[in-house]
Amino acid sequence: MPSDPRGDVFAELHSLLSERIAIFDGAMGTTIQNYILTESEFRGSRFADHPCSLQGNNDLLTITKPDIIEDIHLGYLEAGADIIETNTFSSTRIAQADYQLEHLAYELNNAAASLAKSAVEKHQKKTGKRCFVAGAMGPTNKTLSVSPSVENPDFRNISRFMCFCIVLLSFLAFDELREAYKEQARGLLDGGSDILLVETVFDTANARAALYAIDELFEEEYPAVPIFISVTIVDQSGRTLSGQTTEAFVVSVSHVNPFCIGVNCALGAAEMHPYISAISRFTKSYVSCYPNAGLPNAMGEYDQTPEIMAKHLEKIAKEGLVNIVGGCCGSSYKHIRAITDSLKVVKPRVPPTSLSKDGSLILSGLEPLIVDEGLNFVNIGERCNVAGSRRFAKLILKGDYETALNVAKEQVENGAQIIDINLDEGMLDSCLSYSKFCNLVTAEPEVAKIPLCIDSSDFNVVLAGIKTTQGKCIVNSISLKEGEEDFIKKAKVIKRHGAAVVVMAFDEEGQATTSDRKFEICERSYRILTETVGIDPCDIIFDTNILTIATGMKEHDNYAVEFIESIKKIKGKLHGCRTSGGLSNLSFSFRGMENIRSAMNAVFLYHAIAAGLDMGIVNAGNLPVYSDINPTLLQLCEDIVWNKDPSTTEKLLEYAKSVSSTSKKDVEEELWRSKNVEERLTYSLVKGIDKYVIQDVAEAREDVSKYSRPLQIIEGPLMQGMGVVGDLFGSGKMFLPQVIKSARVMKKAVGYLVPFIEEEKLKNGYGGEESFSGKIVIATVKGDVHDIGKNIVAVVLGCNNYKVIDLGVMTPCERILQTAIEQNADAIGLSGLITPSLTEMIHVAKEMEKNGFKIPLLIGGATTSKYI
Repeated sequence: MPSDPRGDVFAELHSLLSERIAIFDGAMGTTIQNYILTESEFRGSRFADHPCSLQGNNDLLTITKPDIIEDIHLGYLEAGADIIETNTFSSTRIAQADYQLEHLAYELNNAAASLAKSAVEKHQKKTGKRCFVAGAMGPTNKTLSVSPSVENPDFRNISRFMCFCIVLLSFLAFDELREAYKEQARGLLDGGSDILLVETVFDTANARAALYAIDELFEEEYPAVPIFISVTIVDQSGRTLSGQTTEAFVVSVSHVNPFCIGVNCALGAAEMHPYISAISRFTKSYVSCYPNAGLPNAMGEYDQTPEIMAKHLEKIAKEGLVNIVGGCCGSSYKHIRAITDSLKVVKPRVPPTSLSKDGSLILSGLEPLIVDEGLNFVNIGERCNVAGSRRFAKLILKGDYETALNVAKEQVENGAQIIDINLDEGMLDSCLSYSKFCNLVTAEPEVAKIPLCIDSSDFNVVLAGIKTTQGKCIVNSISLKEGEEDFIKKAKVIKRHGAAVVVMAFDEEGQATTSDRKFEICERSYRILTETVGIDPCDIIFDTNILTIATGMKEHDNYAVEFIESIKKIKGKLHGCRTSGGLSNLSFSFRGMENIRSAMNAVFLYHAIAAGLDMGIVNAGNLPVYSDINPTLLQLCEDIVWNKDPSTTEKLLEYAKSVSSTSKKDVEEELWRSKNVEERLTYSLVKGIDKYVIQDVAEAREDVSKYSRPLQIIEGPLMQGMGVVGDLFGSGKMFLPQVIKSARVMKKAVGYLVPFIEEEKLKNGYGGEESFSGKIVIATVKGDVHDIGKNIVAVVLGCNNYKVIDLGVMTPCERILQTAIEQNADAIGLSGLITPSLTEMIHVAKEMEKNGFKIPLLIGGATTSKYI
């Protein structure tokens, strides 16, 4: 590989950014508009006879009006810019196709970089100041994640030569976009760009294609240069146009170790502030911020003065959030000069050396998922598998993809934190089917919010799936079965896509069945992946194969024990990795005997989690609670899982014959319905049965000697029942989908009581503004959608004559604090279930302190339990 004439740009930028806040240039497009150029001026002599209009193709001016573009560069350098962007925002062949100038893509980028480099050299010669050229790579005018057709949500509009197709293959679209970006990056690097800037990212899938192309070039042709990435948050929802949160975006692009990551365009500095804060807390990279000059007016123009824009950016900088600032749409030389002057003495952000999420497996859909010890066990939904779900298979085979999408929705509703998708079926074109189904998933926010597990034994199908996702997904799976060369080749592709990977315990000799062989293969795989391929250990998930027991073959009887022992060894010695498995295989020999199967699976899972199993492909909502399994059946399952008694298989078969599922269900129902109302309510909550809960709550209301107020039913038997649920969850005997079912029962019970509580309040004269004991703003924090506990607290507070302002779920810090100020609140209450919510609560507390709040802060939820 040739030496790099740019020198050590990394070291120079590190030096600059450790000393002060660096300055980006301002808007190229709006500055060009000030020249009021005509069609003929855009064309120049070279394109005088071009068949379509070229006015508005600003990138073409690099060729037809290079003096104007160089003057703009020099103007920003003189205003104080340290880094100028090339005039190449739309210089891919995809964007230039609108002007029939695809063939100019390389030339446009090469010329633009050369022109910017010339301007930097002239400025350096004049002033002695070292400045840098950032090769601008815009998002193109197409999108991989969003369909342009309301009628066809799986349609994508990248590939012009395939526009006749009803369904466009997204994996082909990804490759076309990747090649377009590769051509652009090649031109920018050949022209002398010091930095590659993937900017104004409104669709993370597009950015991933660009980053893939850049990584290929760095491996194959060019010395690496710093990569800057800048996302566009389209409005106050805090999401990109394709729906990702700021944090999920950071997760999705961090695999390239960006030198700098930030936000630009769409918003002014004041509106951008919370998203810059979020990125600053979520990355070790440098952080950039180049907003528009405020929000556009009714005419689409930008009115914010240089002084006001500089003041907003100064506020952000003084909070220690940024390393590089500049301007986007509407910003001028005067804006950049004002920003430069205002930040001269402001210290730059010091990138953290560690983050709370370090050591965790971090994934993303539209929202991030941090897999750490606080999650206990991660449920990977198993039903979107043509081999594992007859219903799903039938729908896919007959082409009813939209109804098949409901299978995914149901799993998310029932607590799946990741969705496994497997479309390996001989009657399907699996690549085409995967692309179509994943495009539909992307268009359904309730499913797309969680990460995907791309599951196939065909690596071409894996690639088809991974190229349709904008988030950081899991690839399931690769192994050493075909040898090290094949293993390394696939692992490098997965790493370049930024995915985590499941590694199966197979090698050239076949499938491992003993714990020693399982560990031997995993240790070898771990060493290759971390040392040769360079994959982060946290992105490695080992599946040591949950094999079927109780088959009648003695050599199979110890398979469960071997799996559990292998998990212990892996977690003890292969640091940073995660473990997983497909649960349904274990009890396959009892297919058709669902009571036996579910009990076996629950017992096995209980012990496997205790041994260190982090996640699994399960239908956890259908598993019984470990402590509720019939004692006789529980002992039989313990014996068969731990291989204690060679005759247990026969004993289980006898047990199944003696207790038919129908009679057992009837007996169980008869027994628990004969208990007292408090015990029935607890049973309903633990089992997640909502059929009788209103009937039972109504019965409790009638017993006024015990429950003279509706609130006493909530604080008494309902909360006691949820206490049992909490204890079972904490001890690993219940799983998240089961807890969610319990929470729905609780919600239904409380919902029934609310009208009676409101009636009581009116009867007692409560309700007027002046009569409240106080006001409390309550919310589930940003990043968390769980609200059952918060809602119960709100009801209890209301019953105690507090006015509760409930902001719902996924509530940003800024909204919480602003509402508290507007409502003159007496306290703020924060709720959260997942571990990252605690970090967000800490952030809210710090912001309260910084902004001078003196009111109490209440925190609650599972994420806080160990800290209270």
